[in-house]
Amino acid sequence: MSHADALAVAMSELAGGGDELLPLMTEVLVDRFDADRAELWLWDETSDSCYLTSTAGTHASHRRDYARAGAGPIGKIAQGRRVLENTPLSSFGGQDEFTQNADLASVSGYPLLAGHELLGVLAIYSGQTVPEELLGWWQVYAGMAAGRLESFLSSQHKDRQISRLSVLFEATRLLNSTLDMAELLELILKIARTETNADRSGVFLVDHKRQELWSIVASGLDHHEIRLPLGTGVAGRVAKTGEIVNAEDAYALEFFDRSFDQKFGYRTTSLLCMPIRHNTGLIVGVIELLNARDGKFSQEDCDFLQRLSGHIAMALQNARLHRESLEKQRHVNELTLARSIQRNLMPDAPPVVPGYDIAVLSDPCFDVGGDYYDFLNLGPQSLLLVLADVEGKGITSALVMSNLQATLRALVMHLHSLEVLVFSLNEMMHTSTGAGKYISLFLGLVDTRRNLMHYINAGHVPPILVRAGSGEVRHLDEGGTVIGLFPGADYRRGSVRLFADDVLVCCSDGVLEIADEHHQEFGVDRLAACIRRHADRSAQSIVDAVLTEVADYPASSMSGDDKVVLVMKVTADGTLSAE
Repeated sequence: MSHADALAVAMSELAGGGDELLPLMTEVLVDRFDADRAELWLWDETSDSCYLTSTAGTHASHRRDYARAGAGPIGKIAQGRRVLENTPLSSFGGQDEFTQNADLASVSGYPLLAGHELLGVLAIYSGQTVPEELLGWWQVYAGMAAGRLESFLSSQHKDRQISRLSVLFEATRLLNSTLDMAELLELILKIARTETNADRSGVFLVDHKRQELWSIVASGLDHHEIRLPLGTGVAGRVAKTGEIVNAEDAYALEFFDRSFDQKFGYRTTSLLCMPIRHNTGLIVGVIELLNARDGKFSQEDCDFLQRLSGHIAMALQNARLHRESLEKQRHVNELTLARSIQRNLMPDAPPVVPGYDIAVLSDPCFDVGGDYYDFLNLGPQSLLLVLADVEGKGITSALVMSNLQATLRALVMHLHSLEVLVFSLNEMMHTSTGAGKYISLFLGLVDTRRNLMHYINAGHVPPILVRAGSGEVRHLDEGGTVIGLFPGADYRRGSVRLFADDVLVCCSDGVLEIADEHHQEFGVDRLAACIRRHADRSAQSIVDAVLTEVADYPASSMSGDDKVVLVMKVTADGTLSAE
């Protein structure tokens, strides 16, 4: 097929691409226009960066999936809005790890423009110099792709997606800024009602002990309290079954209770009701929206509410703890309350992961603080280890810690690169704290199939990796500066292969800073020696051994920090593959 015929076919395919348009744009270049590899990058004005959206053709490991303006070939094209053709990859030096790993010689790149607005960059890689004729066809294709991309990324669609994501992150920030959850939920419901164009909205808590629902806040009802048994009405049914109900005519539902309309002088037509689940899967509440102004609630509305519901679940849980604490211990001070809420944010036990033995010790001081650890399953064979320490102690540090936890969990849903994840986390925490607090953080992404861990250490105590047999000690310190202090900070990932019987120990500085009468701290060397002596034991036994040695250390001044020790021992070799 000639390139002219290929272009005609490509125009037809892109015109009917629908939701698959973005991956199709790169596939066409590889399948029909002799590209060895093609990449589509979308431009984000807010972060002044391009983000890798789709690829086709030759793949290389550790591909960085974002490019700041001016950095590397993609960043230079985005910054200058100029075509770059047949440029040797070697001319960009070591700026991009991809240029060192890929079996490719040159890159050609084309800015995708809509008038003077940059939409993105189309990058095409080749193993050899590309003929001028083919370059001409690539440039024609890029112009056609820009027009199709502009239509796809219509301002209304793009602005709405950005707006909803901004709303989601703003809700996350607010939920963790105060313990006055009733006030915050009222704001959240206002946002949900506005974003879905609903007339009214309400949130109900599930009282599992009494097997009933009760309202904590409902817009448009003048704060009348509503109570109903589980299984009664739409909200009661959703709370009991966990289903999502989206109806254009509520009165057509046999389980819809019309008595509430009669009581409050209202007429419900369209209705959207969905469960609010805690991260354990337990249904803790129900959110209900009434009467969409467009006549019905869309799938987009459902998707938005499902993303928002996880953050509402945390607010409801905190509100429940707050209410119960006030009822049972009216004279308990705010530090005790904050501690109970803070501890609720961390997992009760480490996950069970085939091939790995994991144990953790959390030894809090009497005050509330900012130590945080977590385990996030990102897929059947991917586990994210999290260990963080907020500077200082007290209520402020505890709130920053809870803000960090919620922000991290929200970002993990949308970002799939450690560098972008930590960069975004730094920007958001700097904005929310105003550089008033900083956080040391360690993220370790474990590929449990291949026994490979990528990590970023953002100013945290370097975790210790003790190799099986040899007892060799490695300190995992690749990364960058602390989180929340310097905007625009860059972070780099480190990687380490894990072998059977290797032991990884992560801890907070509270473990290392216990000092004796001569001001000699327990320190990293003593911790490493302890791990080597007990490396043949189980993860829990290693944790116990560390705790025993720390407790036996002749300390004249105990650290006032919380103490966290996390041990991960590899129990089986992974399936190794070429990198």
